[in-house]
Amino acid sequence: MTGFDVRTAVAEDYERFMALFSGALMFEIQADELGRQLFEPERALVAVDGDEIIGTAGALTRDLSVPGAVVPAAHVTAVGVRATHRRRGVMSELISRQLREVPEAIAVLWATEPAIYGRFGYGAAAWGTSYEVDLHRVGPPSVRTRPGELGELSAEEAAKQLPPLLRTLQERRPGVSGRSELRWQKRLEDKPESRGGNTPRQILVHRDETGTVDGYALWRGKMNWVSVGPANEVSVEELVAVEPAAYRALWQHLLTLDLAAKLEFGHAAVDEPLQQLVTTPTALNRRVGESLWVRVTDVAEALGQRRYAVPVDLVLEVADHLIPANSGRFRLTADGAAARCEPTEDRADLSLSIAALGAAYLGGRTLAEFAATGEVTEHTSGTLTKATAAFNWPIAPVSIEIF
Repeated sequence: MTGFDVRTAVAEDYERFMALFSGALMFEIQADELGRQLFEPERALVAVDGDEIIGTAGALTRDLSVPGAVVPAAHVTAVGVRATHRRRGVMSELISRQLREVPEAIAVLWATEPAIYGRFGYGAAAWGTSYEVDLHRVGPPSVRTRPGELGELSAEEAAKQLPPLLRTLQERRPGVSGRSELRWQKRLEDKPESRGGNTPRQILVHRDETGTVDGYALWRGKMNWVSVGPANEVSVEELVAVEPAAYRALWQHLLTLDLAAKLEFGHAAVDEPLQQLVTTPTALNRRVGESLWVRVTDVAEALGQRRYAVPVDLVLEVADHLIPANSGRFRLTADGAAARCEPTEDRADLSLSIAALGAAYLGGRTLAEFAATGEVTEHTSGTLTKATAAFNWPIAPVSIEIF
């Protein structure tokens, strides 16, 4: 690899860093003061050709819910290469170095180009569901009893009242990223130039009988008229409810908004309970695709920090072409309360690639799936079935935001 160097970014790189990534994405991302505060130069890499930045790769310090725990995870973002410097190994050098240097046991990302990341040991670990709902056909059931009340919050009020709900969701469902106070501020930011013709963001909440907020939805509307009259569009950006009554009430409201003909929701789980609340499920028009990709950077720590659905005691042999310390055999022992994983010289019960391990890590994809393609190989009879049951999780992982 010649013609460029890779170095850690400094604070002064922020504008050029964002400009390059915006250009690579072909989407304007404004550099602003809040973005500057969230920028972590010590966790960002830049490829430089002389004084020119030609490539970027960032990592955010955030936590992530995994089966039975909430753990640190490097949230990889802003990976891009200047169009004039493609096919020179810039991205390969950035990603490889980043994965060797991150202190967390797992790295996660949303892949703009999924074909790229498998060769670096990432596995698609969470499937997301996008809905494009025909509101004229969907037939939401009426809410016969409505404990609690719906209301709205300002962004300032929401920043104080919504974080505990997200934390509760993390405790229940894998794949959900935590937010600092500053990141909540960014999430609730609503610049007019960023609305794309939609209304200002509405912050809908449900309060239980005591007045406590136990669910919220972030949504926007967009006016649309057709030959027969209004056919407005509803865009749900995020919905979190920690109680069934809140979930039902929020969706009942959103699915029955006056003058609306279509509703879009892009961050649902594959087991989203919304499917149970409508009388015509086909009107949900679901599309399923990969969302969160996981890369295990420290096998022993990563497997020790999650929990397992059933007790397990087996030896895994992992192949990792990028991080030598991950290649080898590891004994995993776990019950419902704790897990331990450490290197061993014992005979392997299963062997697998680091990408297959990442794909199965959140409990949404099975080890047995990867055995069918040779990414997982059983050496001790019966072990694959036991391991598959242990790694699986009863609640599907979902990532509710692109970072």
